[in-house]
Amino acid sequence: MSIENKINIDLFKVIKSAMHTSADLESMGNNLVQLMTGALDIKGCSLFAANPQKKELDIFTTFGLSTTYLRKGAISSKKSIAAIYNKKPVVIKDTSNTDLLQYPEAAQKEGIKSIISLPVVFSGKIIGAIRLYHHQSWDVSDHDLETLMLFTDHVGMAMTYTRLLNAFMLIKDTVQDVHDIWVDPC
Repeated sequence: MSIENKINIDLFKVIKSAMHTSADLESMGNNLVQLMTGALDIKGCSLFAANPQKKELDIFTTFGLSTTYLRKGAISSKKSIAAIYNKKPVVIKDTSNTDLLQYPEAAQKEGIKSIISLPVVFSGKIIGAIRLYHHQSWDVSDHDLETLMLFTDHVGMAMTYTRLLNAFMLIKDTVQDVHDIWVDPC
């Protein structure tokens, strides 16, 4: 029996376009998680930013998950699906039968049956993760997994570009404010 592919080039284009046309990091992340959840017909999606100081993954944006699940506790990069630090995707087909989850009881209560965790990498460094949560067992195809990894490369570039653009705009506005003070002190 072959595994059905869920991701085609049209879906990839729509999500990539929505992500790349976002003006700021927050709207990019919100567009990403909402489109991924709807397009893949899954329970939810979260985008995490790596926090190297705390050795945790901080939730940047999420869609489809309850507040109770989101408040389950800090997400340790060493305890919670830590295998993404090998820069490879992790597929948990059955959340009731794995030792990769930090909060397995919370996943069960939330109705999460399977999770795909994808590293977001930029310039060889892990800068975050995308997690796809499914309400049923998900036997993801090799094609979809490869496409999702290609997609996370775009997410890494978009996150970095958007951060740089926002920093540049802040510097530009600050320089303009200082210029205005010196040119027109009144």
